[in-house]
Amino acid sequence: MLHTQQVGVPALVRIKPGVLSRVGLYLARAKKTRAVLLTSAGLPSHLVDTVVRSCADHGVALVHRSDINDATYEEATALVPQWPSGCDVVVGVGGGRALDVAKFAGSVADRPVVVVPTSLSNDGFASPAASLITAGRRRSFGCAMPAGVVVDTEVCLAAPAALWLSGVGDVVAKVTAIADWKLAFHARGTPIHDLAALLSDATVSQLMARPIRDLEGQRLLATALLQNGVAMALAGSSRPASGSEHLISHALDMTSSRPRLHGIQVGMAAYVIAALQGANQGRIATVLNATGFFAAVAADPFVTAEWLSAVSHAPTIKDDFYTVLTARPDATEAIADLIANDPQLAGCFR
Repeated sequence: MLHTQQVGVPALVRIKPGVLSRVGLYLARAKKTRAVLLTSAGLPSHLVDTVVRSCADHGVALVHRSDINDATYEEATALVPQWPSGCDVVVGVGGGRALDVAKFAGSVADRPVVVVPTSLSNDGFASPAASLITAGRRRSFGCAMPAGVVVDTEVCLAAPAALWLSGVGDVVAKVTAIADWKLAFHARGTPIHDLAALLSDATVSQLMARPIRDLEGQRLLATALLQNGVAMALAGSSRPASGSEHLISHALDMTSSRPRLHGIQVGMAAYVIAALQGANQGRIATVLNATGFFAAVAADPFVTAEWLSAVSHAPTIKDDFYTVLTARPDATEAIADLIANDPQLAGCFR
């Protein structure tokens, strides 16, 4: 059916150096002067102090503050009753734990959320979902998109290089996710949202244009990850950003003796899945080579047996989620051959 739609997307977007010290200004301009502040436990104190000072300087009262230790459903829902009734915005600062809890709790409380990621390891900061643990398992909970996204590229550049590489891996995974989505459309009639697919695919092209870890590279990566979140909001599903490469990563999270960063797993999975799909392998390899992704994996290689087990288990993770793994019953054998013989993967598996 042809139709137009309206979706909620961030109205405040600042991606440039030095904006951490302007968070209070942005809130004051939006007339949000009673804020809840949620920060990742262990976040360097000078980053938290910068936000607190900025709020104080611009007349924004922090009516509640919490450090987030574990991104659990129980912790997120328990926070909301602690907030004063007059709070008018939720600000999450740090990594995925604080941002996921802020997005979910803010949705429960029906308050706008401003996310301030201090690293760019995946697209979760701008997605319409929160990854929370409940009953010992990680689940994805739907939530409103953040109303504001503030990315200080200087702060993100200072984060460990592994987090940058993880973000790179999560971006290149969109290539195989879109290919799986189109495959599902032709095989099963799974609805596809053309604009969401186009937007998600374009993020990889942006990164390919300048795959360098500097301030401009951080801006391009943040923009790409943000656009992935918008694409998911448009589609009303994770399809623009998640395909068989994410299923493999989820399986590794459940079965591996030492799961790695999400983006490292999906980036590597995207390369091997592209081989099964018969397209885009060179495009993905270009980015992973230019950024040093393959070299970083080779310095701490994956376990081949764990990967092949994850590939076998991956199709069972999501019901009615058609991907190339569904279409290729020989997927495990094909990937085993790729790991053993592809020169690009030399040293990446043991």
